[in-house]
Amino acid sequence: MSNIRITKQFSFETGHALYGYDGKCKNVHGHSYKLSVTVIGKPITNRNDVKFGMVIDFSDLKKIVKEEIVDQFDHATVFNETTPHVELAQELKNRGHHVILVNYQPTSENMVVDFAERIISRLPAGITLFSLKLQETESSFAEWFASDNL
Repeated sequence: MSNIRITKQFSFETGHALYGYDGKCKNVHGHSYKLSVTVIGKPITNRNDVKFGMVIDFSDLKKIVKEEIVDQFDHATVFNETTPHVELAQELKNRGHHVILVNYQPTSENMVVDFAERIISRLPAGITLFSLKLQETESSFAEWFASDNL
């Protein structure tokens, strides 16, 4: 049986700021992110399996990505916990805002690596994360490929 890639797309709104950056992105701002998740595997060949012919049920992939990324990052503000932004984060938390502190500069490049690790940890046996594409704007995105990270 051939390996097949399947892709599911997700959208979420997230704010962030890049501490120490020399451009406008040093200010708190947000993006309408689009995340494309591509996994690879062999379709199920057992005719008695309710998921016969599927690599992974799209709803199962959706559950993983929703729980690990969308539900956590949607309408949150992300700050690097190792910068003075931690003070701003605490003030926002005190005012009831959803804030995520990460141990990296919250660029699309670093976020896509974080997302890959989260998704990989939840995939069932026989299914491999092939790639992620995190689109920050209409013309700007970061990509992660398993083949680049062997």
